[in-house]
Amino acid sequence: MGRIVIVAYKPKQDKESELVELVKSHLFTLRAEGLVSDRDSILMRSTDGSVIEVFEWASKEAIEAAHNNPEVQKMWLEFSKICDFIPVSQVSESTSMFSEFTPLN
Repeated sequence: MGRIVIVAYKPKQDKESELVELVKSHLFTLRAEGLVSDRDSILMRSTDGSVIEVFEWASKEAIEAAHNNPEVQKMWLEFSKICDFIPVSQVSESTSMFSEFTPLN
């Protein structure tokens, strides 16, 4: 059974456009490694510039396998150079009853 996750990425200074491009390719890398479902991701931007991604891992085991996958590790290293992973609760829109974001895909 798949596992839906919501991830928030806070771009480092002057790295927002690089982050958007990397997030747009994120799912392709995970899919090539057989770690995610065929479901499309949802990408959005918050008012503070954070990028939020909603996607589906293929299974709980796939999540665990990602932590030992060289391609995924390489991609996560690229993420770490241009953003910080933050809890979704730190995105200001998360406090609203109906959170609104700018779509990126």
